[in-house]
Amino acid sequence: MATKEDLRESVEWFLDYLKIEKGASMHTLEAYSRDLDEVILVVSSSLARWEDLSHDELQKFDVFLAGVPSRRSAQRKASSFRSFLKFLRKNGVQFVVDLPSTGGFKAGKRLPKAMDSRSIEGMLALHEDTNIHHRNMAILELLYGAGLRVSELSSLDVTQIDLASSAIRVTGKRNKTRIVPLPHQTALVLSNYLDQVRDTFIKGPTGSVFLSIRGKPLSRQAIYSLVSDMAVAAGVRGHIGPHTLRHTYAVHLLKGGADLRAVQELLGHESIATTQVYTELQDDEVRNRYQKAHPRG
Repeated sequence: MATKEDLRESVEWFLDYLKIEKGASMHTLEAYSRDLDEVILVVSSSLARWEDLSHDELQKFDVFLAGVPSRRSAQRKASSFRSFLKFLRKNGVQFVVDLPSTGGFKAGKRLPKAMDSRSIEGMLALHEDTNIHHRNMAILELLYGAGLRVSELSSLDVTQIDLASSAIRVTGKRNKTRIVPLPHQTALVLSNYLDQVRDTFIKGPTGSVFLSIRGKPLSRQAIYSLVSDMAVAAGVRGHIGPHTLRHTYAVHLLKGGADLRAVQELLGHESIATTQVYTELQDDEVRNRYQKAHPRG
């Protein structure tokens, strides 16, 4: 009987392929690795080799997925497993069963959450005369004023910022570069941080824009925590994270009359369909207001 390590060896082969051939990000690789480790835990008691995968193991996996609380998480785990098996088949592994389908766990479309103007203004109005607070305000301004992904913000380098033209050069998914203009207030807050505050965090040579008190680039987790804490401080209810501010940026642009294609470029979306979800969010809001206002609503 093969050990879990034997089964994991093929997973490492797959992860190397994703990293080297597909240029997958570390975040994507970690997600695949976690999902496939769970698959191994489910099937390793009866599976010797991946090519011996049978209906029994697939049934165990289906039972496992049925116990996953989130349909979206279940769909992702099923997709990870199928992608891995397709990779093995492409590289000569012959299976005696059909590859598992992800169709049964297809997650419904979720409209992105956006904050109302009062809530976001409340967060941006927080005041505290400390260097950490000034740094955090610059982070909030960029998330809402430029619609950055948290990964784009955490990896931002000073060479990507052009305050003279109030714009930043952002490297997004698949290393695609886009130029994002900065609103006047965002540029002011960022300029103040760079001129007056950033040097107090520097402990050695670095080009990272946002640093911890130890002089290291701020992690994604640290950015999530500080955004959440500032939302609580501003009295904003619900779970607020960096992506909430990105959603809010997009929705407020469209409400203000921005062209859908322009918003697509600003967000770095490959497909216009991804950006179009934000227009559906607006339609949903209009529908709710109509139902509340109309006598027959």
